[in-house]
Amino acid sequence: MAPLLLPASPAAWAQSPPPVNGPAEVVAEIPGTRLLGRGTLRFMGLRVYDGRLWVGAAAPGADWQVVPLALELQYLRNLKGGLIAERSLKEMRRQGEIDEVSAERWLGNMKQLFPDVGPGDRITGVNLPGVGARFFVNGQLRGEVREPEFARYFFGIWLSPRTSEPAMREQLLGLGATRSNP
Repeated sequence: MAPLLLPASPAAWAQSPPPVNGPAEVVAEIPGTRLLGRGTLRFMGLRVYDGRLWVGAAAPGADWQVVPLALELQYLRNLKGGLIAERSLKEMRRQGEIDEVSAERWLGNMKQLFPDVGPGDRITGVNLPGVGARFFVNGQLRGEVREPEFARYFFGIWLSPRTSEPAMREQLLGLGATRSNP
């Protein structure tokens, strides 16, 4: 399915706190939305994005793949969409073996889904258990990847025990880490 490309860009998000019940696109996708955890990704001391994990009534644990959830990333700097896609695939490969056909297809999907971003822009991914993942940019539907394996690897970037950012994983899952990543 070709992703739906829509214009986006409320920069006001950079100054406003997250809504108590979640962004409108998350509330529409997940009944009873609540914030489970939040964290900040830093790279070489620079803040890259703030992440928030939104869940419904069922809180994810080790079985996060089977729970509807949304990961909202609010960017704090300018990044190219193609580079976001390439880094995402690299991090997905940390989760396990991905055949080259799937890797190329998923990279192409992500390059279409992830635009260039700047401070305040938000990319929100919604895990659709047994279906795949749906993506929003600044609250507007961007498209989806209807492959459950893609969703497992993609959300595993942040939620799997194999993540490259274990402190952020703990923050997002509400497991007790309270500081931003170094």
